[in-house]
Amino acid sequence: MTTTPQPAIQTPPVVSPDAWEAARQQLLVKEKALTRARDALAAERRHMPWMAVEKTYEFEGPNGKARLIDLFEGRRQLIVYRAFFEPGVFGWPDHACRGCSLGADQVAHLAHLNARDTTLVYASRASQADIARLKARMGWAMPWYTITDRFDEDFGVREWHGHNVFLRDGDKVFRTYFINSRADEAMGTIWSYLDITALGRQETWEDSPQGYPQSPPYKWWNWHDNYDTGKAADPRWLDILSDSAGAAARRREAEGKGCNC
Repeated sequence: MTTTPQPAIQTPPVVSPDAWEAARQQLLVKEKALTRARDALAAERRHMPWMAVEKTYEFEGPNGKARLIDLFEGRRQLIVYRAFFEPGVFGWPDHACRGCSLGADQVAHLAHLNARDTTLVYASRASQADIARLKARMGWAMPWYTITDRFDEDFGVREWHGHNVFLRDGDKVFRTYFINSRADEAMGTIWSYLDITALGRQETWEDSPQGYPQSPPYKWWNWHDNYDTGKAADPRWLDILSDSAGAAARRREAEGKGCNC
């Protein structure tokens, strides 16, 4: 078997462990600055004005017709990703758009997002039968609706993909944010979704308007199959979080049950 020679590349220098760690620490300063800047940007999103959604939009779902407010599934926030799966899109009818499909493959388990009172759905112009077939083939679990009116035109996703973010206050719906283009490529983790919502991660360290729901970080985290409403947090998990002296961590290490949290 013959192999094609690979072009030579100019590699960085190979250094000692101490020199490598010094270089990492130097770069870490910039990485932490980027994290703080990202947090500040998310805070600005939470302070942004809202836009009232005055029109009634209608979709087709697996259980029939659904209004935009129905897509919230009773939760307070909704993220709608416009995915291109319809006649005329490359890959039809076997596949959705390659980029949209790559994004769908990155979507984390939605139980964690739902635990923060937020619903993520996908929306396309394909029929529900075609969507169900695609989801089964690709192993995707997110709710996926059929657009039947001008929703895509009115919210900037007729010709290009994007995430629209909404908040529900009783029967009133507000558009709170929108991202598209390269901003979409960062989506997929629970944190990336929450950071584009009006309420954010809903943790006490965040700079949010007064009265926004917030709880201590980490304490709301759970296994995705264990978000039972009203169920008290496992005391062993709270022990890990509250033991400032680290005794619990040392016990687990001694027992051979270390955690990389």
